[in-house]
Amino acid sequence: MSSTDVTTDVTTDVTSVNGSADQSVFIPAPATPYQGDIARYWDHEARPVNLRLGDVDGLYHHHYGIGDVDRSALGDPGDGAYEKRLIAELHRLESAQAEMLLDHLGTIARDDTLVDAGCGRGGSMVMAHQRFGCKVEGLTLSAKQAEFGNQRALELGIEDSVRSRVCNMLAMPFETGQAAGSWNNESSMYVDLEDLMAEHSRVLSVGGRYVTITGCWNPRYGQPSKWVSQINAHFECNIHSRREYLRAMADNRLVPQAVIDLTPATLPYWELRATSSLVTGIEEAFINSYRDGSFQYVLIAADRV
Repeated sequence: MSSTDVTTDVTTDVTSVNGSADQSVFIPAPATPYQGDIARYWDHEARPVNLRLGDVDGLYHHHYGIGDVDRSALGDPGDGAYEKRLIAELHRLESAQAEMLLDHLGTIARDDTLVDAGCGRGGSMVMAHQRFGCKVEGLTLSAKQAEFGNQRALELGIEDSVRSRVCNMLAMPFETGQAAGSWNNESSMYVDLEDLMAEHSRVLSVGGRYVTITGCWNPRYGQPSKWVSQINAHFECNIHSRREYLRAMADNRLVPQAVIDLTPATLPYWELRATSSLVTGIEEAFINSYRDGSFQYVLIAADRV
């Protein structure tokens, strides 16, 4: 997949964020058959683990959590309200993950622009705008996700500052140097890293900050483990190694300022999720791969030079 892939705009009638269906919007045709598969996957995705956690406070994420579980907040497992408290705790941990990503963007001004590449339903974008007061642009291959994110922005009255659009993250609709910061939050496993880092490097201003939080297979393990292969199959993605991230950044003028192993911090989230009613069947693969060292959860923050 190349950042020079040509996308064809097709006019499609969709329900607009105000609930009417009388507007036509331009949705780029997938640049490759694989992109079409991913768009269909996320258009049809409606897992309770994403929606019910977002219902806690209206921030709908598509990533995992970090931090120690607050057992006092969970209370008695025999209590009828225990599951509700468990879901709230899982959501707290995933919002803590997003806060950590935003922490590493550095100083962002109100007149800056941030880019969320692979924005999902837009929870991190809302958090970024609430923290920095700036404009946040989100990109996703899924028309359903973009519509959901724009509807939430409208409900919150921030539609002029927070926008999701259907777009290939390898061909971002931004001018060179337009963004003060950009990120991928568990979305970089769907694209070629050289092309991705080249595009982030293009849209970032000199001195701008790129941050990714991602799962990656550990080169010290030798090859992707059976657990990593299961995760790839479950999400129809292609997990990269930690080494590939650093090499692609170095090739594209992105200089790492922080590389943080979040594996110990994310295990409590997975262990708690495995006890909930929201299991999807992939929990065992994450837990076992993190424990045996074949899979890692990392944050990398890099400056555009």
